[in-house]
Amino acid sequence: MTRPHDDTDGVELLTFRLGAETFCLDIMSVRELRGWTRPTPLPHAPAYLAGVINLRGTILPVIDLAARLGMAPVAAEPRHVIVVVEAAGQSAGLIVEAVSDIHTVPRAALEPPPALSAEGGEACIAALALVEDRLIRIVDLAALLPTVAAHAA
Repeated sequence: MTRPHDDTDGVELLTFRLGAETFCLDIMSVRELRGWTRPTPLPHAPAYLAGVINLRGTILPVIDLAARLGMAPVAAEPRHVIVVVEAAGQSAGLIVEAVSDIHTVPRAALEPPPALSAEGGEACIAALALVEDRLIRIVDLAALLPTVAAHAA
């Protein structure tokens, strides 16, 4: 029998870096961490879609997460990591500079982001949390992945 979540339940978060910034994902959406593989670019793809890779017979879109979040695009290097994620039945790879830690944060400690968004843009941050005196951002995969599938098709 599954019990409902309450505010004292913890959420495990995978933390990673994009430049000097720290972000994280709910670890339940992470399928695997892959070493660097150069994506094959697609014509007419949005700037944040780095391309696609073949993941054990499946074509996987790879997102430059920094570019998707409005930051400077990642200058891909062999030390970078592709975090393979799945949300709402869709999978994608996210290019990050380095994976750093796994933290457990109480649900009650998750704060919604301010209701400020770019013109025409959707919020890509699901929540904020204070971890070891640092404010980290939790990426909203549901906001990221649907547009990727539409552009990759």
